[in-house]
Amino acid sequence: MTMERTVQGIESASRMPSYLTEVLSWAPGIAQFDPGPLGVFMGYDFHLGPAGPQLIEINTNAGGAFLNAMLARAQRRCCQPAQSSPAKNPAMDRFDDAVLDMFRHEWQRQRTDSIPQRLAIVDDAPKSQFMFPEFQLAQQLLSARGVDTLILDPAELAYANGELTAEGQRIDMVYNRLVDFALEAPRHAALRHAYLDGSVVVTPNPRVHAVLADKRNLTLLSDSKLLREWDLDRESSDLLEKAVPKARLVSRDDAAELWRDRRGLFFKPVAGHGSKGVYRGDKLTRRVFENILEGDYIAQDLVAPGERGLKIDGTVTTGKVDIRLYTYGGTTLLAAARIYKGQTTNFRTAGGGFAPIFQV
Repeated sequence: MTMERTVQGIESASRMPSYLTEVLSWAPGIAQFDPGPLGVFMGYDFHLGPAGPQLIEINTNAGGAFLNAMLARAQRRCCQPAQSSPAKNPAMDRFDDAVLDMFRHEWQRQRTDSIPQRLAIVDDAPKSQFMFPEFQLAQQLLSARGVDTLILDPAELAYANGELTAEGQRIDMVYNRLVDFALEAPRHAALRHAYLDGSVVVTPNPRVHAVLADKRNLTLLSDSKLLREWDLDRESSDLLEKAVPKARLVSRDDAAELWRDRRGLFFKPVAGHGSKGVYRGDKLTRRVFENILEGDYIAQDLVAPGERGLKIDGTVTTGKVDIRLYTYGGTTLLAAARIYKGQTTNFRTAGGGFAPIFQV
């Protein structure tokens, strides 16, 4: 599968000394600390087109995996015609075991004992988050497998005497859903201090985000010549040349060229998340373009998403589609689609949202 091979090529590139030196040169200082974890639930997002899968973005703490596993199971049970061969989703069939193995492996990359006693899923105001139901599904899965699991706001954490606690209970491991990727906000200070002291296992952590998900990294991963100079194997560099759209840092020095070529570009803030602050070049006004030049942005070659036919309340329409691979250590845990209308992926489209993927 081309998408899986692309993920493996990127993760191979991310281990090269020259690549690490480059990405850490623009990363926040906290990213220099490497306690060992690889990062749970990496998300690799692709558009499908005539040239094959095209990587659009890499995300740490990619949301939706637990929801998609539940959705796929429900759809297979209720919608599979009795006379048909069962649709296959091998990753979904082993999803629960793979999740527990993933958290156990993360723990063991930083600790010697087999499994954490207590894990906290941490996000700002978690009950108000769109993905709160997913936090509950994760809590149920991990608790059923013997890991006491809490859902916490970082303000509920305290750090003293080498222990991270919440309501007097020691927290051994944090499943980090914060979008403060460097843990810089004052309200995240307890978690930051415990992490840097090695008193808690945090996954995904600032190092993982800096190495894989900082959008500036796409300027390196789309430069096959540079990757070959850094000794990435030829097969992987050739694959990334085809699968990773060209990206470059936005500079005022290139303003005239960027404005001229804008209709073929997509502009993304280097520290952005959730499609915030992104712009298709053909929709740009001069005022917005000026703001982009003042900010930290990359310009990525525009790759149109695929489309899927939909029937909503009896009306046939189409929706844009992208594919997300949820991975750990380069291995796919689950694949899902996101269906939407508009400039970027969203969950406001009638009939849109997550959709399971089956092999038939």
